[in-house]
Amino acid sequence: MEKQKAKIDLTNEVVKIRGLEKSFGDYDVLRGIDLDLYQGENLVVLGRSGTGKSVLIKLISGLLMPDKGLVEVLGHNAATISQRELEALRIRIGFSFQNSALYDSMTVRKNLEFPLVRNRKGITRAEIDKNVESVLDAVGLSQTINQMPSELSGGQRKRIGIARTLILNPEIMMYDEPTAGLDPITCIEINDLINEVQQNYNTSSIIITHDLTCAKQTGDRVAMLLDGQFQRVGTFEEVFATDDKRVKPFYDYNFTE
Repeated sequence: MEKQKAKIDLTNEVVKIRGLEKSFGDYDVLRGIDLDLYQGENLVVLGRSGTGKSVLIKLISGLLMPDKGLVEVLGHNAATISQRELEALRIRIGFSFQNSALYDSMTVRKNLEFPLVRNRKGITRAEIDKNVESVLDAVGLSQTINQMPSELSGGQRKRIGIARTLILNPEIMMYDEPTAGLDPITCIEINDLINEVQQNYNTSSIIITHDLTCAKQTGDRVAMLLDGQFQRVGTFEEVFATDDKRVKPFYDYNFTE
């Protein structure tokens, strides 16, 4: 499915990063990066393994603290707000993990109910059922409601993981390698779902991936993380319009005929 043009508000930065640095011992992972994520935008972050992509989303969510620089999320600096404020902020950020992170001992219904019951005090049974049915319909898996995760395919597990994230109506979505380990047809379906979530839920998203087809199909912008900094940021075509030997192999591996 061809990506529809998203309604992106370039005056509204939902994530603002300036001069961000993070090291572990003598290893400098992020070396003074700047980046903005705008309201309604899908931003893809590309880079080799170990370049700091996952560290970046942990810093944005407040799971790690920066050594230096600013990380502002939905108007809040995660490094300076209280623990209660940080927990409230995290509810506004949805995570789609690489392994889907479903509870194997719970049915699909119970997996989806869990974050609602935990975070929405006083929610009624009718409201829970309505929300569960709504997000299952959104990911096209209403028929799986009483199945166990072990009965689902890899692609279905990914979709249920996304549904469980959507049930709290997050403003920002974080996708960590959303197409990893999936066959090509299922990858296309997941890419389409990411775009549908953007359109239907008006989310702003950061998509961590090595899959350039995913990057091309879902990204309004692409940011290439190399040597601890964003070396190229722009549309997919702009990022790969280069002979830079650090960048070109990504494209050649995926698309060379």
